[in-house]
Amino acid sequence: MCSRRDLPRLYGFRVRYRKMRVVLDVENTTTKRNNKTHMDPFEANNFLVQVGTKNVDVPSQRHLLTFDHIEYTDRSGDNAKLLQTILDETTLLIMHNAQHDLMWLWSSGFKYEGEIYDTMLAEYLLQRGQKQPLSLLACAERRNLTFQKDDTLKKYFKEGYNTNEIPLKELTHYLGCDIDTTAELFVAITTEAGAQSEGDRMDRVRNITFRVCQALTRMYMRGFRVDRRALQEVRELFKQEKADIEKRLFSQIRELMGDTPVNLNSPEQVSQVIFSRAVIDKKEWVDLFAFTRTPQEFKDAVAANSRMLNRTVASSCPTCNGEGSHYKKKKDGSNFKNPSRCVDCLSRGYQLKPTNRTAGLMFNPPNKTWVSNNGFSTSKGNLDILISTAKTRGMAPAIQFLEDVQRLSAVSTYLSSFVDGIANYTKEDGFLHVGLTQHITATGRFSGRNPNMQNMPRGGTFPVKRVFVSRWQGGHILEADFAQLEFRVAAYLAQDKTAMEEINTGFDVHAYTAKVITNAGQPISRLHSKAHTFAPLFGASGFGKSKAEAAYYKHFNEKYEGVAKWHKKLGNEAIRYGKIATPSGRQFAFPDVERRKNGQPSHFTMIKNYPVQSFATGDIVPVVLLELDKRLEPMKTCIVNSVHDSMVLDIHPHEKEYVLQIISDLNIDLSKIIEEAYDVKMNVPMLLEAKIGPNWLDLKDVS
Repeated sequence: MCSRRDLPRLYGFRVRYRKMRVVLDVENTTTKRNNKTHMDPFEANNFLVQVGTKNVDVPSQRHLLTFDHIEYTDRSGDNAKLLQTILDETTLLIMHNAQHDLMWLWSSGFKYEGEIYDTMLAEYLLQRGQKQPLSLLACAERRNLTFQKDDTLKKYFKEGYNTNEIPLKELTHYLGCDIDTTAELFVAITTEAGAQSEGDRMDRVRNITFRVCQALTRMYMRGFRVDRRALQEVRELFKQEKADIEKRLFSQIRELMGDTPVNLNSPEQVSQVIFSRAVIDKKEWVDLFAFTRTPQEFKDAVAANSRMLNRTVASSCPTCNGEGSHYKKKKDGSNFKNPSRCVDCLSRGYQLKPTNRTAGLMFNPPNKTWVSNNGFSTSKGNLDILISTAKTRGMAPAIQFLEDVQRLSAVSTYLSSFVDGIANYTKEDGFLHVGLTQHITATGRFSGRNPNMQNMPRGGTFPVKRVFVSRWQGGHILEADFAQLEFRVAAYLAQDKTAMEEINTGFDVHAYTAKVITNAGQPISRLHSKAHTFAPLFGASGFGKSKAEAAYYKHFNEKYEGVAKWHKKLGNEAIRYGKIATPSGRQFAFPDVERRKNGQPSHFTMIKNYPVQSFATGDIVPVVLLELDKRLEPMKTCIVNSVHDSMVLDIHPHEKEYVLQIISDLNIDLSKIIEEAYDVKMNVPMLLEAKIGPNWLDLKDVS
């Protein structure tokens, strides 16, 4: 057995190449569980098959190392020793989708804590908000690279082969194509990035993005402990609530529609109940409304291209006598062997006869933006508007129906996306490995997967959070949440004097929002006002809102004049330069922007939205997460999740006081951390509010 010291000589390394820029890619097996494909090392039957490396500066130093394959297994461990030696001598590890590769390296026992370069994330930043496919093949094809990714393995996967079962020769060739393509892509991207007149700012953003990638990978590997018993209790809670809502809805539907059956899972049928109308020609429906301009033209189009629905009465079908099927007669008068489906009653056994009473709630759609292929949209936002309208008019039955429809949709989503999602992706050891990516959203905000916990309802009442507990007996869960982050960032970016003064005095902006809307004739709580507070910051207007809500949006632009002027400035910059930028250096391109007749630019919502959301959750949250992860490094306490503008920690019982002190110190240093990271001057204070408890739901403010 050779010593570690002998390895560089045996494998052809030279001293002058000890410090290397190395491209790396891995191949691994996948498993299926609960009808879900898992490609992570936390499944018992998943393992590392191959690793490829290539020295960018010395292309001949290229290694395709096999670890576990049905044709070959590295039983001596020489490949493992070689790979670790390469990693030890590497100064920059280059990967395409580094989170995946790092996860497999670290979980397989290999060590690498140096700098990384992710060509996928680098390409994402170069796109400047213009979303294009980020796969290795797509990136290579856009640049007409010499090396092209070989996708011939797809046939094996379709036939049910696992990675370690694919002929070793073909798998090795595939891996070689990947690392060669990644190496050439790295050169192309770094050349392109260097040619852009971005200065040091984009280099700074890239480096931070790569470091955050490493931090998110570590978080993914840690996992978040799931209490399976609590998860089952939440499942039963939601199932019972769903059953109760469905019972109420079916009772009300019978009153509204008569005997007409309604499928609550069908947006088209629910739309018919709400608007009392059915589309005549689905193919022409949307196109017709695309050319509608005035309110009267819209009403005429609705009347001409849909029909009013009547309540119905069901009577026994004379064709099948209520059986739903009947026997057709042969020429000799005998019955055919098998019964035929009754067409006249659609096999229901009864026929529906219209009455002279209009069915449904008889709402009128307010404008053409509500038109869909199947009728009128019943999205949450649209239902909110209808509920507000119903409350203004005192339509109690409509309020009940609409709120139940809305809640049923939410509960169904909670069951399928969260309860089932958590159950499917929680490993046998009871840990859910929270996946966060940086390249899905245009703004750099984290996006979740398996399941996407970024879609969890905000606030401290969502029962699913109760299932997440500490990994240690007597441990604690702490959530550190930025206070009014988007509002503070908007105040900073716009240098709005009113907003900055309110922040410094502790003004409750959400309570103020609720007051304005309530005074305009629509009672609303502080909790429900939050969405309206931040909506103008993200580009929303009062269009399509209730009168009271629209009044608030108008009031917002008058009160926060600096924000309104800044929005206008952004629009002019986009029209003039085809792009806008954030203080961090991120850029967002709008190549086809144009000034509309009303003076506003096209894409105005995104132009107003991107800077606030990007600097807040794409720049500030990640860099603070990095700093927190660094300060926790010597401890057992660790970050296990990040949702929107919060960070969730699993605290060891002996480290509670130390962690609370770290959060306190972090609050003092927040502005300095942001300033040093992005070379900016923060004159608006940032604040982290911490809550702690036995699980993620039952949290109390840190005193």
